[in-house]
Amino acid sequence: MDTAAALLAALLGPLAGAVLIALCGRRPNLREGVTLATAALLFYVVASLLPAVLAGAQPALALIEVMPGLALAFRVEPLGMLFALVASGLWIVNSVYSIGYMRANAEAHQTRFYVCFALSLAATMGIAMAANLFTLFLFYEALTLVTYPLVVHAGSGAARAGGRVYLGLLMGTSIVLMLPAIIFTMMVAGTTDFTAGGVLGGKLSGAALGALLALYMFGIGKAALMPFHRWLPAAMVAPTPVSALLHAVAVVKAGVFCVVKVTVYIFGVEQLATETNVYWLAVVAGFTIIAASIVALRADNLKRRLAYSTVSQLAYIVLAMAILAPLSIVGAVLHIAAHALGKITLFFAAGAIYTAAHKTEVSQLDGIGRRMPWTMAAFAVGVLSMIGLPPTAGFVSKWYMLSGAMAAEHWLAVGVIAASTLLNAGYFVPIVYRAFFVAPQQDRDALHAAHGEAPWAMVAALVATAAGTIALFFLPEVPLALAWQMIGTG
Repeated sequence: MDTAAALLAALLGPLAGAVLIALCGRRPNLREGVTLATAALLFYVVASLLPAVLAGAQPALALIEVMPGLALAFRVEPLGMLFALVASGLWIVNSVYSIGYMRANAEAHQTRFYVCFALSLAATMGIAMAANLFTLFLFYEALTLVTYPLVVHAGSGAARAGGRVYLGLLMGTSIVLMLPAIIFTMMVAGTTDFTAGGVLGGKLSGAALGALLALYMFGIGKAALMPFHRWLPAAMVAPTPVSALLHAVAVVKAGVFCVVKVTVYIFGVEQLATETNVYWLAVVAGFTIIAASIVALRADNLKRRLAYSTVSQLAYIVLAMAILAPLSIVGAVLHIAAHALGKITLFFAAGAIYTAAHKTEVSQLDGIGRRMPWTMAAFAVGVLSMIGLPPTAGFVSKWYMLSGAMAAEHWLAVGVIAASTLLNAGYFVPIVYRAFFVAPQQDRDALHAAHGEAPWAMVAALVATAAGTIALFFLPEVPLALAWQMIGTG
């Protein structure tokens, strides 16, 4: 298949899968088989575009022109290629995990769950392959809408309350802040196309450029910069596979992807580097990193701790972009993949613990590593990646970010990265210590109910993502090549 056909298949494949999943709703085995087949096919199609992109091509497809200069169009550039690979690849393992989780917990509305999941991946592909801000905005909003039913899946009062925060903040920031920024960009630059070197050079500078940057950075609510981060912990009422989708596969990755894409292809790194009034972005990102880490340090609920860890880790990417150094930008791009693999492993483990042991609090995890060694070993790998230690992918991305900060003599960023690394260790290492080196209270009281690992599908998925986290440490060539190519073309 040629590149244009592959691009179209990547966009339409998940939509077709969603229809087939709905039609198979009464036959669970067939429904889940279709889910896995759709996920595998999507990854195959996306991967088929990789050689062309690595060779310097940017496959493109224009569907309709809404008005002069405003078209629904798609183009696969290096950053979008990486995002599409990460999202489509993780959909496969998330689907395997979901089958085990949804069946083991006897979740209701499973067909709706799988349909919305497929629609979420369709929206994600649209974001990854958008050729302009107009297309990006349409699919960005679509992603919010199709993930809302997943957030409120449980149907409880808490789920509906979390869903209101989720929908209100994400739709509010995008409509009130991001949309005016796009319109203003169109007025000033005459285009919304993502263009190498940016479209605002020589057309906007000073306070006006800084204000436009602020509209984008806070308008992209999915990046979870404070104070527009509350939707992320609020969405933790969703089932764990949905949390994995939000944190690793699609939603927050869409946010930081948009931050990087707008910075590189709308503003232009060289243009921003000449401005003196964009330092505030590093300050906001640094504050978000530290503040979210402190909240995580105090959280006893495991998913809440992971949620605030995500807020902090996303801000690393924003901080790296704010440094505006080639090495830090490479680190930001790598961290999209590294965080995805590490964080999905942690959420998978949290869901496995809930399924097998019905435990949700960190204080309940004493000795659980003895009963769930595979789960907690994978969790430990995810922890190493979040801290930024070898042999995990998180070490590679943080190394580039820190190297870029030091090369640019951006000492605020250096200090934030160093301090947050210690905080990461502070709220993650005790969990691993409790799991493996503290005897369970129930065992001491001879009252501990026996349990082992979660269903095999869940364990297989979390072991696979943990292995991927280690593999990316030793084999970072593809994401590195895409990152450097983006800098060269951006």
